[in-house]
Amino acid sequence: MRVAISGGSGFIGTNLVEHYAASGVPLVNLDPVQPRNPAHVAHWHKIDPLDAEDVSASLAEFAPTHVFHLGARTDLHGATLDDYAYNTRGVEIIIDACNGVDGLARVVFASSRLVCRIGYQPTSEADYCPPNAYGASKARGELLVRDAEVRFPWVILRPTSIWGPWFDVPYRTFFLVIAANRYVHVGRRPLRKSFGYIGNTVQQLATVAETSSSEMDGSTVYLADSPPIEVRDMANRIQRELGSRPILTLPRVMLEPAALVGDLLQRFGWAEPPLTSFRLNNLLTEMVYDTAALVRLVPRPRYSLDDGVRQTVTWMREQGIVE
Repeated sequence: MRVAISGGSGFIGTNLVEHYAASGVPLVNLDPVQPRNPAHVAHWHKIDPLDAEDVSASLAEFAPTHVFHLGARTDLHGATLDDYAYNTRGVEIIIDACNGVDGLARVVFASSRLVCRIGYQPTSEADYCPPNAYGASKARGELLVRDAEVRFPWVILRPTSIWGPWFDVPYRTFFLVIAANRYVHVGRRPLRKSFGYIGNTVQQLATVAETSSSEMDGSTVYLADSPPIEVRDMANRIQRELGSRPILTLPRVMLEPAALVGDLLQRFGWAEPPLTSFRLNNLLTEMVYDTAALVRLVPRPRYSLDDGVRQTVTWMREQGIVE
């Protein structure tokens, strides 16, 4: 087995590189950016994801048996599809490069839950309702995979809200706000969300890629833990692990002005204010996806919610992110 990971310097990619490196599997991280984890530099091969010759030559030289395409622009600040060429033209380039590699067992393409806005329930794999240009670019990437003539089995996975060591905004912010005693529960209604702890996400990715079953080939599957978490319960577990103050509960009407202030700050250039109307709406909208196909393949996640919270807080302390 030989594993190539495009985007192995990102959050999910960093954890996937760690998994295969610890297993002794030959691997290469194809990424324009140096790894987040300095220990992974030996596996890094710098590429330009939009240079077709560079990508094809790098894959051909390594001759992988399995490819994970995780490389993407993932922020929400772009205005048009043209701002997300990594997510569109980059997918075309990976497809062509993989077609040039003999004997690929499987290629896993990472998409995003944001091909549909939160709260929208698609009627089919190709039913899209993206809330922004990023989501539209990932929908376009999925269509490119489905419409391509390929010489390899493939699966599209849509990560939901994945969190854990090496994460970044917005989910690291969730932990930081709780650590700073600035997080509040909004209302008392239970709210379920399809989140995924990165340790379980890596287990799911590896199992999907390595399975001898062809059940998922050509399909699109949401990537999340099952059952969904309940937001208040998860926040309280994080608060206890961090040792911060118990979390207060406020009605939505008290937070709407702060969200409007965040909207204004965003217009004036603050890329990630703590709260915006978009984020408040997302916080208060139930987000549950059908993960039955994934559960059949990976019925027992490796880590519990408490395991994930504990490991994440430990990592944040080791990195000096929280005390």
